[in-house]
Amino acid sequence: MSKLVIVVDIVTKPGAAEAFGGLIRANAKAAVRDEPGCRRFDVCVDPKAADHWFLYEMYDGEAAFDAHMQAPHYLEFAAAAKPLIETLTIRRLQLANG
Repeated sequence: MSKLVIVVDIVTKPGAAEAFGGLIRANAKAAVRDEPGCRRFDVCVDPKAADHWFLYEMYDGEAAFDAHMQAPHYLEFAAAAKPLIETLTIRRLQLANG
């Protein structure tokens, strides 16, 4: 089974980076801890632009990602984070070496 990689590029609204950071870190921790199909969830921030975030997530496949999108911790995160986000771009990739 090939792994599904999700990369997300996020820019938060002015003044929202700190609040967003707390929310996304908690979401990432819960995803890896509570979701058997979530293999990796890295939260990165641009050291020169605290409002620019990059997420690298790896799942066992589409079903595991779909389960993530329905997980209670994700739904809570999404509702709280939505007003903090200026732009969001999601890419779905397939792991080529695994």
